Amino acid sequence: MIENLTLADNLVLVLYFIVVLAIGLLSAYGKDKSTKDYFLAGKQMGWLAIGASLFATNISSEHLVGLAGVGASRGISVGYFEWFAIFILFFLGWIIAPIFIKSNVYTVPEFFGKRFDKRSRIYLTYVSIAVYLLTKIGVTLIASGFLLNRVLGWDMFSSTVFIVLITGLYTVIGGLNSVMKTQIFQTIILIVGSLLLTIFGIMEVGGISGLASKMPEKYFEVFKPISDPDFPWTGIILGAPILGIWYWCTDQYIVQRILAAKNISAAQKGTALAAVLKFFPIFLFIIPGLIAVILYPEVKGDEAYGYLLNGNFLPMGIKGIVIAGLFAAVMSSLASAFNSSATLIAMDIFKPRKPKASENELVLIGRLSTTALVLFTIALVPLLRMINSQIYIYLQSLQAFISPPIASAFILGVFWTKANSQGAFWGLIIGGFIGFLRIIISWINPAFVKSVFILNFINEINYLHFAIFLFILSSSIIVSVSLVLKKTESFNGEQGLNYTDEKLKVNILSQIK
Repeated sequence: MIENLTLADNLVLVLYFIVVLAIGLLSAYGKDKSTKDYFLAGKQMGWLAIGASLFATNISSEHLVGLAGVGASRGISVGYFEWFAIFILFFLGWIIAPIFIKSNVYTVPEFFGKRFDKRSRIYLTYVSIAVYLLTKIGVTLIASGFLLNRVLGWDMFSSTVFIVLITGLYTVIGGLNSVMKTQIFQTIILIVGSLLLTIFGIMEVGGISGLASKMPEKYFEVFKPISDPDFPWTGIILGAPILGIWYWCTDQYIVQRILAAKNISAAQKGTALAAVLKFFPIFLFIIPGLIAVILYPEVKGDEAYGYLLNGNFLPMGIKGIVIAGLFAAVMSSLASAFNSSATLIAMDIFKPRKPKASENELVLIGRLSTTALVLFTIALVPLLRMINSQIYIYLQSLQAFISPPIASAFILGVFWTKANSQGAFWGLIIGGFIGFLRIIISWINPAFVKSVFILNFINEINYLHFAIFLFILSSSIIVSVSLVLKKTESFNGEQGLNYTDEKLKVNILSQIK
């Protein structure tokens, strides 16, 4: 039992873990006989599971901690990323989902391989796994460890080991079916817990009118000036959609839920449900940050959510539900990251090297990969302490340096039939290299960066503006190379490095029309 929680709160948490494990383990029964069962839940998922899974996968501890932290320091303007997601989810459901489902692929890199060539597939596979370790897994554990330390008194390693092992257990055994079934329950707990925290918090500050009257007007500004270091309006309008396209339409972490749909209609209804749920983050995660500023004026950045959970305004039992919502957010996202990474390793790394591998071998590789990721994640924790204290902004900025080349190749590959494998490859490589350099610059000692003009100039470019530049550059490379080398493209599939699936291109065109 956790000493600084009441008996009622402890019982709520125990019940939460019992239900999650029961759902996860029972869902695993008889669902691992083939790769389709283990990695795509048998392609039998309905709209409710898809919608809940999309939301639960998306919302993690960096949202609870990060959005509240940014809300406490900057106000509601961070909600832009959530609002844009609503439109992109409908784009995913009605334009992109039919293309993915009819292409009959297991992964997004496999789709890239069919549309372009195996080089693009390999690039996207390894970049995706690296991104999951640094952002999906790394940032999630840092945020949750930070919060659990403050609220429950757990040290970073204890909290990490506990969360990862519990999550890894049902993920390893049941694969995507267990992950998505548990996420239905976790979505409910996450929303209810966050809603209760917001309601009791608003009551504590004197209602909506009390909240509005006690906060400076700048916290309610929707548009920030172009010089704003975090959310310039130009970056939000032009840069945020690039990150959104990459995240919702090309990231295996998200798209795997679409690939598990029993049909296109289920995928579309599921994305519509997720879009409706994305209306809530500004109320459930950002407003608590404003409440924290009023109740605890000394709060700084990502401390906001921890201050609220440590407050005395949550009744007995309610605090347990709110903390259960935190565990739900962490575990749902970790499970998705583990399962998606294992799918990439089995289907995009192992299978191409051993094409005659049996179904049982591939499922075994998936399980072993998940286990290895669990152990590697625990070992990775000490290195992640260097992450920026404002977790949500850190996450967005890191993705802004990685996503534009991938989003560019995907959009051009879907909507422009002349985009070929050579153009996609060089756009990904050159764009990815420049993005990687920008990440390295952000990690170098700030004093040294400021002493070198060119490094300081690049470092001073807002991350959203940099995403716009990188997207335009990558797109220009893809278009230019595709037009120049259009006559050298091979379509027979035998050379491997210059392979474009003409049938897939026809399917894409028919869906767009």
